Amino acid sequence: MQVTKENKDDLNAVITIVVEKPDYDTQVNNKLKDYKKQANMPGFRPGMVPMGMIKRMYYKPVLLEEINRLVSESLSKFIDEEKLNILGEPLSSKEHQKDIDFDTQENFEFAFDIGIAPDLEVAITDKDKLTYYVIDADKELIDKHAESYANRYGEMIKAEEAGEEDVIKGVLSQLTPEGEILEEGIFVEDASLSMKVIKDEEIKKQLTGSKVGDVLQLDLKKALPNETELSQLLNIDKEKVNEESMHFQLSIEEISHWKKAELNQELFDKAFGEGEITSEEEFRNRLREEIEKAYAQNSDYKLFMDLRKMMLEKVSAELPEEFIKRWLLESNKGKVTEEELEKDFSKVKDDLKWQLIQDALIKHFELNVEPEEVQELAKQQVMMQFQQYGMANVPEEHLNNYAQEMLKKDQDRRRLYEQKFQEKITAKAKETATLKEKKVREEEFTKLFEEQ
Repeated sequence: MQVTKENKDDLNAVITIVVEKPDYDTQVNNKLKDYKKQANMPGFRPGMVPMGMIKRMYYKPVLLEEINRLVSESLSKFIDEEKLNILGEPLSSKEHQKDIDFDTQENFEFAFDIGIAPDLEVAITDKDKLTYYVIDADKELIDKHAESYANRYGEMIKAEEAGEEDVIKGVLSQLTPEGEILEEGIFVEDASLSMKVIKDEEIKKQLTGSKVGDVLQLDLKKALPNETELSQLLNIDKEKVNEESMHFQLSIEEISHWKKAELNQELFDKAFGEGEITSEEEFRNRLREEIEKAYAQNSDYKLFMDLRKMMLEKVSAELPEEFIKRWLLESNKGKVTEEELEKDFSKVKDDLKWQLIQDALIKHFELNVEPEEVQELAKQQVMMQFQQYGMANVPEEHLNNYAQEMLKKDQDRRRLYEQKFQEKITAKAKETATLKEKKVREEEFTKLFEEQ
């Protein structure tokens, strides 16, 4: 088997693979012999079907399968051995691929277009100037986080009348156009309606101030224009939402109000463990530490994004654009049109160019990510998810199990490795670039991200 490469220019090449009969003949015949042993056809004893008949039935599909395997393996091996840094995947060459007739030919020639990534010499030095934004953990921000803890560890209590954020429970009965209860209509005994999800201001106003025992008439389609929310409230299929009348009678049986927790020892123990925090001053100091730690990650990420922008502007890298467009269209057939690709191609180019720059930076700084580091990052992200649900003290065994499940998913594992490399590149930027630290308020920092 012959494999050769011809450069069309610095960024495009053609790989040609010639497959001759001796390359595939033995393997194809062995497979046909296996088929003969297993063949069970009327008029023949098992295993005694003539080879001529087996060949007429199976030769071509077996040949195609074997050639496909040989070409695929040879192409991958050649790219690896020649250390070709390609973009995307090889594509059958429109210009160089010759017609093939598997019925008459014994030797076959395949041609593949490849896009070659340019070699980049990239570094970060003290001549590179970047701003490092630090979020100021001022009193207002600490108050905001304290409010978040108070809400998270609050509880539902009974209320006498409905407020704008309360939950109303009761019986819903479907009505006729005349306002009478519809016989065999939709009836929900334990309906739960949150004031927060009601979209119509008139209905919200109608419900505000209502009390247990009140009976009201509501147009639920106005109250909840979202079909999914409405179907869940009434326990019906979404299709029925548009078929049925949505005028209902609501008989209020209970009103619940979310009462925020007080900033006391009970909250401190729930949030951080018994006895860990013993005063409001310690609580606020802990919040300051949490804010600074959390926003340090945000500051680093902002630095990473600024570094990315700077390097994209600084580094010149030509790409095989026509090949990339063709590869994206063929690999996303039916999902992306030429018009959509043209519209977004500048972003696609930046993403590819950044990937090359990032790979060059990883090589320049000799960065490496160990599996243990990814495992630890997965645990941190799992812990953050638990904390969002108010669970601060999760056993290490549980964290490890959830992290392992996350790492079983290819997409999550790639994302975590990518994140660790980003963190290490950011750390190198902090060491080598010239940073100007700038303290900003949370609102300013958020605006910077929105603008970017």
